[in-house]
Amino acid sequence: MLFIGCASHPMDPTISMTPPKYVQEMPSKDTDNVSNNPGSLFSNGTNLFSDTKAKRVNDVVTVVITEQITQSSQASKKLNESNTDAGGLFDATISGGAYVGGKEYKLSKTGIGINFPSMNSSRTFQGSGTQQRNEKFQTTITARIVKVLANGNYYIYGTRELYVDGQKQIIQISGVVRPEDISPDNTIDSKYIADAKIAYKTQGDIKRYTEQNWFAKLWSAIVPW
Repeated sequence: MLFIGCASHPMDPTISMTPPKYVQEMPSKDTDNVSNNPGSLFSNGTNLFSDTKAKRVNDVVTVVITEQITQSSQASKKLNESNTDAGGLFDATISGGAYVGGKEYKLSKTGIGINFPSMNSSRTFQGSGTQQRNEKFQTTITARIVKVLANGNYYIYGTRELYVDGQKQIIQISGVVRPEDISPDNTIDSKYIADAKIAYKTQGDIKRYTEQNWFAKLWSAIVPW
């Protein structure tokens, strides 16, 4: 029970920075098979016209993160239903005769009336909901090329930790980028990253005070509703 109380809640959001399966399975591109020409000034494979863009493992690229989510939705539903039974008067007439001493005697007509009351029923349902969401996350982080894939794309990963006034902020990013999407100044926008994973976490007193305590987590695990 104590272990459950101290552990993270099952509903806490998490993000795994593990590379996608295809990144792990795809072989690395051989970029080191550059023949050295003795006496050449550029025996490491560079030339006078090479740029400063990242292109090899452990090269770094600056990622400009500009993520904005704007959502607005509205829904409404209205249901009306009514039933009416008019009812009315049910009439029945009974008449006949009888023979007494060989003579026929007529009976007067007898009327029977039954009045059924009218019945009315109605049902009304009306519901509406509105949701608006506007989130924006903007920062810059430098990532490292971890793997050059066989098709020439790069798998990058970067992390940054800031410690300010007892609060620790951690930013992580990973994903796959194309070399042609990297600008000449060696930067790339986060919208060009495939399978992007961006994590922003904080550690410190503010996080501890805004989280559920261990007893609340334990009680939520026992009684989840």
